[in-house]
Amino acid sequence: MRTFGSLLVRGLIVGLFAGLLAGTFAYVLGEPRVDAAIAIEEAGAAHTHDHDHADQADQAEEEEPLVSREGQKAGLFLATSLYGVALGGLFAVAFTLLRRKLRTENDAYAALGLAAAGFVGIVLVPFLKYPPNPPAVGDPDTITRRTVTYLLTLVIGLLAVWAGVALSRWAARYGEIARLAGGVVGLVVTVVAAYLILPRINEVPETFPATLLWQFRFASLGTQATLWLLLGFGYAVAVDRRPIRSKVAAA
Repeated sequence: MRTFGSLLVRGLIVGLFAGLLAGTFAYVLGEPRVDAAIAIEEAGAAHTHDHDHADQADQAEEEEPLVSREGQKAGLFLATSLYGVALGGLFAVAFTLLRRKLRTENDAYAALGLAAAGFVGIVLVPFLKYPPNPPAVGDPDTITRRTVTYLLTLVIGLLAVWAGVALSRWAARYGEIARLAGGVVGLVVTVVAAYLILPRINEVPETFPATLLWQFRFASLGTQATLWLLLGFGYAVAVDRRPIRSKVAAA
């Protein structure tokens, strides 16, 4: 019998590697978009204050970042690694608590299903309602409001996944097609109802390049998808109880 400690250690290790690779994805595809957005922001600020050089110097000194862009890029890997470790630990805890409720005897399939549910509820549902914006977009005065609504959407995403699973199990008595349809309906209805209730937030200036905006957003989504994909498959391999010969034969 595997102990909770062993499952937790596996989750932490898998999360660490998933975080490192997700950081690599963000560095290659996301950071260039951040640099481009910052360049647009700085160009706009320079144009606004070019009539008063003294005020411009004071503004630049006031907004001097505590960490340089090179330092931020280097810290990206540390941030994604720590996030991956934390997420891996939470994933291991969730796997331990929910394992008996997952209707499969295969631990690997259970891990993959849990990762898919986590990605949908924690990442995809909030992304579709409130997609992330690059540094040059957004009003600083609405940070608190945007943070609260995002966290609320995250909770709703988890509730939507739960509703989909619950309805899917209820509809399973009517056949496999009904089970799948029930899961989709439970998820979609919950999400749509929440989207209609939650406020609409759109602070993207009309002058901001739409291509750059969506490149940044898809890079952010790709980073999260990479993290959850690697976490799911990595943990599935880590908890697979089949002997090595059986795994090779199955492959």
